[in-house]
Amino acid sequence: MIERYKSGIVALVGKPNVGKSSLINHIIGEKIAIVSDKPQTTRNRIGGIHTTQSGQIVFYDTPGIHKPLHKLGQYILRVATSSLAGTDLLLVMVDPTDGLRESDNLVAKHVNGSNVPVFLVVNKIDSYTDIRRLEEFMESASRLFKNIRRRFFISAKTGTGVDKLLEAILDSLPEGNMLYPEEYITDRSSRFMASEVVREKILEFTQQEVPHSVGVVIQEFSEENDLLKIRADIVVERNSQKPIILGKGGSMIKKIGTAARKDLEYIFDQKVFLDLFVKVREKWRERDSLIQEFTNLKDELL
Repeated sequence: MIERYKSGIVALVGKPNVGKSSLINHIIGEKIAIVSDKPQTTRNRIGGIHTTQSGQIVFYDTPGIHKPLHKLGQYILRVATSSLAGTDLLLVMVDPTDGLRESDNLVAKHVNGSNVPVFLVVNKIDSYTDIRRLEEFMESASRLFKNIRRRFFISAKTGTGVDKLLEAILDSLPEGNMLYPEEYITDRSSRFMASEVVREKILEFTQQEVPHSVGVVIQEFSEENDLLKIRADIVVERNSQKPIILGKGGSMIKKIGTAARKDLEYIFDQKVFLDLFVKVREKWRERDSLIQEFTNLKDELL
């Protein structure tokens, strides 16, 4: 019997910081989604494309489902919940190290209303040696969600259980042709990747409210004599935040730029000249036009 080619769309959903971006990066084998220990790192729906001889899976890394605190948060929640529609499967991720919280109930509300088949995935099992505790957590999480077809224990950090999960996903998808050329690993542009890498370094090196108040806009992305020139504006909400991004004598923005440039040179496999500027746009997270300009959300919410 000849096996038919499989293809489909799988959305990763869950509360913030549950490990969705780490899992998709592990599966693709490249860094296509930024990662930090701060909630709501992911603002956009990012496609990671996993292609094999037997099938193609388009994974969508989605923002963590949460209660929005400002207009930007409302946009992010719309991106997360709209990603549930039109998918073949939902990977609902839960975190035993954090336990089940009200945010998991909010995720369940949206997932259960979608009527899409669910694979329940318990992540971060590398933090546990007692399998009974994990099994008890799995049973508690299972009571929150409808349409669960299968359940899995994994570690996105170490890769434990991921191959078994991938095999089950492929088995569950419908027959179909490739949705993207086989050499593609993401549906996102190079400009988008550049802006996200810069934002990741800001998340890594700054604290408190500053990282969440930041937007990044790529103003120039051009190649000249094998050198990739990128000029970006880092946008903050208040005048008091600008010197934090700049640092004493420009030390912080130099640190951000150096770390971002190293990642970008790895991603694009060429020398990069990165020029960063800091600008203030008061309360931009509450203004529709500025939210769309500074977060790459415009095309997703048309």
